[in-house]
Amino acid sequence: MDFLMSGLAACGACVFTNPLEVVKTRMQLQGELQAPGTYQRHYQNVFHAFFTIGKVDGLAALQKGLGPALVYQFLMNGIRLGTYGLADSSGYLHTAEGTHSPVRSAAAGALAGLMGAYLGSPIYMVKTHLQAQAASEIAVGHQYKHKGMIQALTKIGQKHGLVGLWRGALGGLPRVVVGSSTQLCTFSSTKDLLSQWEIFPPQSWKVALAAAMVSGIAVVLAMTPFDVASTRLYNQPTDVQGKGLMYRGILDALLQTARKEGILGMYKGIGASYFRLGPHTILSLFFWDQLRFLYHTYIK
Repeated sequence: MDFLMSGLAACGACVFTNPLEVVKTRMQLQGELQAPGTYQRHYQNVFHAFFTIGKVDGLAALQKGLGPALVYQFLMNGIRLGTYGLADSSGYLHTAEGTHSPVRSAAAGALAGLMGAYLGSPIYMVKTHLQAQAASEIAVGHQYKHKGMIQALTKIGQKHGLVGLWRGALGGLPRVVVGSSTQLCTFSSTKDLLSQWEIFPPQSWKVALAAAMVSGIAVVLAMTPFDVASTRLYNQPTDVQGKGLMYRGILDALLQTARKEGILGMYKGIGASYFRLGPHTILSLFFWDQLRFLYHTYIK
């Protein structure tokens, strides 16, 4: 039940935040490995990107990749939050004195994120490909021209085998490990502090909401460089063996981006990342916390 509630909470958040994921993906691919000022900026900022995509690709394009996004959120966050919830219920996240342990919380969050991200990696790769697809006049990054999730998975599997479906998985893991560890540690720690300070009534939904808002800021700051590198690793073109033609791995992607685009290049799309990750973190953690509370109060 913990896994089911976690997956449903993440899917609920995804429906609202997927358009921001489309914008974020394209802004992260814009000007890839090009010095600032040497390329045409199709997307000036988050709001301009929304307008441009809606105008050129159509409003439906703002929900591109929603299918794989929902599958990925249910699979990845079902495993991630479900595993973390089990660790919390078993008392692992607290010391012998009963106080919350940030170190244990961070470790549990990282391990839970690692498992979920690796298993969901093929779906995330296809989601990235679909969200990057655009009309030629506003296209950024490599264009794969997939027709849908099933067709994309089948095509990649037939062309590159099972290994090809997990291309970029190792490079994508640091993104989720850093993000998951930061998110769940700051969420649990902030929630624990707010409860101790008694700012809100006991068991109030406002505690979870406030903790999720703090967590959202921390996640974006810690995760964005790895998110940029991960997006590019998944979307890069490949040779006949399925090997990436632009980057050798996560470290190479980070170094090339920093060297050719500057440090700010590693934070491309941070505005879109916050507008996406902030609400997604708030909504998913809030839904997750409330579903668990309702289940343990009225069902279990």
